Amino acid sequence: MSMKPFITRRTLLGTGAAAAAMTLTTPGLVRANTFPERNISVYIPTSEGGGADRNFRAFSSVWKEKLGTDFEPGFYPGASGRVGYEIYMGKADPDCYNLIFGNMGPEVLNWAMQDPSFDVNDYFYFGQVDKDPCCLFVGAESPLQTMDDIIAASKTRKLNVGTSRMAHPASIGLLALGEKLGIEFNLIPLQGGKSTVAGAVTGEVDFSVLTSGSVIAAGDSVKTLLVFGNNVVGEALDNAPSINDAYDMDLPEMLSARAFGIHKKAADDHPDRFETLTTTFRETFDDPKLMEAYVASRGTPEYLQYAGVEECEAFKQSMLELGARYKSLLSGA
Repeated sequence: MSMKPFITRRTLLGTGAAAAAMTLTTPGLVRANTFPERNISVYIPTSEGGGADRNFRAFSSVWKEKLGTDFEPGFYPGASGRVGYEIYMGKADPDCYNLIFGNMGPEVLNWAMQDPSFDVNDYFYFGQVDKDPCCLFVGAESPLQTMDDIIAASKTRKLNVGTSRMAHPASIGLLALGEKLGIEFNLIPLQGGKSTVAGAVTGEVDFSVLTSGSVIAAGDSVKTLLVFGNNVVGEALDNAPSINDAYDMDLPEMLSARAFGIHKKAADDHPDRFETLTTTFRETFDDPKLMEAYVASRGTPEYLQYAGVEECEAFKQSMLELGARYKSLLSGA
């Protein structure tokens, strides 16, 4: 007859010591069961209250339920988004507890215009939240109500055009249009989507170019005249035509896409933690509450689009290529 071992205090302590030794030698086993043990810090390279902030809060409000922890945003605007990336890459620990939430379109274009202090391959995007085309729009009370008005006015003076930052897909779209029509525009970076919309509405600039999601959110205070891509929302952008259809061009879609990024070292050193992040990120898209939160934050339903590591990397590379292609055009602005 077999007998069950009698568990003494000494046996229990010995078992605890063995478990502790295993923890020290195989930390991955423990991390897989405990990550995350604290809140996730998110570096946002734009101002609080802008489109990226609204997008982040909507997505993280659902993601935190899947991940089991909260997100703490920090806002680091400046130098067209470069400041936030420099701080993230230079000061944030690569431990999967620190992420960056950026706009892949304009922020990757930064690196095409001027190399950062870090290797652009030392970070990557792993989770796209949304994607929307850029557009050209005027204030509702602007005397320029059509593209013909803009072209006619451009023959008498150089028009001032607001853009959220110089290195932006919307800026490339405008400059390519000017090149096609033989018109010069004076691009003025207004530091963020809210200011760019306000510039057109108040008449500080003649018109503006920006990501269309922010323009849709501005409602009747603005009027869209041209889309630097496909208008998939129709009347929400005043049924504005695409630049290629209107002017017989073959410009690639000028897109903005917001996504979460991470240090490459963090993903390499903590694959279990990274897997938890990517798995729960994908699960968030399957939750109906995400669309509710996104729409409540003035997001456009058609623009809520998931993309993972491979798709984000392809988009990042395409932005670098577009930046190189139009660098001289931007530099000449």
